[in-house]
Amino acid sequence: MTAYHQPVLLDKAIEGLNIQASGTYVDATFGGGGHSREILGRLGQHGKLYAFDQDENAEAQVPDDKRIVFTRGNFRFLENYLRYYGVKRVDGILADLGVSSHHFDTPGRGFSYRFDSALDMRMNNRSALTAAKIIAEYPETELERILKTYGELHNSRKVSGSIAAARLSRKIETTGELVTVIQSCIPARQTNQYLSKVFQALRIEVNHEMESLTGLLRQCGSILRKGGRLAVISYHSLEDRLVKNYFRSGNVSGITEKDVFGNFSVPFRAVNRRPIVPLEKELENNIRARSAKLRVAEKN
Repeated sequence: MTAYHQPVLLDKAIEGLNIQASGTYVDATFGGGGHSREILGRLGQHGKLYAFDQDENAEAQVPDDKRIVFTRGNFRFLENYLRYYGVKRVDGILADLGVSSHHFDTPGRGFSYRFDSALDMRMNNRSALTAAKIIAEYPETELERILKTYGELHNSRKVSGSIAAARLSRKIETTGELVTVIQSCIPARQTNQYLSKVFQALRIEVNHEMESLTGLLRQCGSILRKGGRLAVISYHSLEDRLVKNYFRSGNVSGITEKDVFGNFSVPFRAVNRRPIVPLEKELENNIRARSAKLRVAEKN
């Protein structure tokens, strides 16, 4: 399991769910199953866990336990999947939004600039959209938008221009070719940090990550029972902002709405006032946890 993915903030995330032995829980991002195994360890014989992951390799990590039901699918369709299983309400939902170590460390997946491999970056290999397709077909203005919005690059126009100019004469199909094309755009002594932002932006677009997170959050209010917990681990400011807004107001815009009587309607109560971050000891064992932030909220 740890070879596939080392779970981040494991103890704090499980503690935040306040697991009841006979409860029903959701692990929206199964990955290597680290969080799911810990949830199962706290459930009794009548407890139930519904786990989801869109990567076909994740299914091989599912433990042989009748209390867990695994579905290969995107968590943006969570409510539909649960309805299929006859589940209307759950006691807790966990979502770890990070990319698994398996994805980063498998060269053929194209998630990392450390390997020269195909520009893929799909979490669901049944999807038609790849990073190579984005690089080849997106208009220059769209490339700039993606790099600026999802990568928060200060020189996104220069990068998109370099890509647009290079693809006129040759195909850009591998991670190495992309790095070569944008080499002149990388600030001195910032290669790793900068390339991480570029690859993050492309990965978010390939997998529609922001749309999926928004879709998940919008369903949680109706899926969770009163007193149920929602725990979300995010890894960059775009994700964390959506989660923070949702916990504060019940919607991703962060604007608190009023009910029919003119009273402010706040469907959640934040369990932790500030996001929980990994301690130094965890970072020593898993440097990829360095940007993780855990927020937990309870349904009013």
